[in-house]
Amino acid sequence: MTTETLPAADWASDAEQRLLDAALPQVRDHGWTRRLVAAAARGAGLSTADAELLLPEGGRDLAALLSRRHDARALAALAELDPLAMKVRARIRAGVVARCEAAMKDGEATRRWCGFLALPTNAPLGLRLAWASADSLWRWAGDTATDENHYTKRALLAEILVSTLAVRLALGDDAAWTHLDGRIGAVMAFEKWKAGVKPAATADKVARVLARLRYGRRGAPA
Repeated sequence: MTTETLPAADWASDAEQRLLDAALPQVRDHGWTRRLVAAAARGAGLSTADAELLLPEGGRDLAALLSRRHDARALAALAELDPLAMKVRARIRAGVVARCEAAMKDGEATRRWCGFLALPTNAPLGLRLAWASADSLWRWAGDTATDENHYTKRALLAEILVSTLAVRLALGDDAAWTHLDGRIGAVMAFEKWKAGVKPAATADKVARVLARLRYGRRGAPA
């Protein structure tokens, strides 16, 4: 079956991935902008109309595609592990490490992606993507909570993901994993997760971490 004869949904998925592949090497030159989408369309052999149909929000849609690719890459790496044979602390650590390593395979594009999502107009998208990443990791870890803990766990893990990636980009692996271990230790007790943590406050912390990435402040986030 050729690309031209693929069902519409398969064609769209294939074309989105081709656009993302073509876009990543050009992020340094164009940023996460409509110029990048246009350049990616040329590189992927797609028309401008097709690119606009697939990515109506331009750079935001490309940024979302990259986040979902990193989620899938992390889950593929985690498929070699049996989460039920691991303690919860180890599951979360493995998930965050896998997600950070997945993102770092795109190095400079990931750095620019973080800066893009730290813009005030894009912060809501950044929060949604961080939440989705946290959700995918909790599902891998076997979480079945359906009460308020479902939301609290994801809000906390979203903050851990974002802050650990920030440290990784700024200071490297050793500092990132030290930061990660400290964050996990701070929230490990289940009762602490339920008490005194408001998802809205955690979302605000994620936004502050994204802002630090945007403006180039180094060091571990508070």
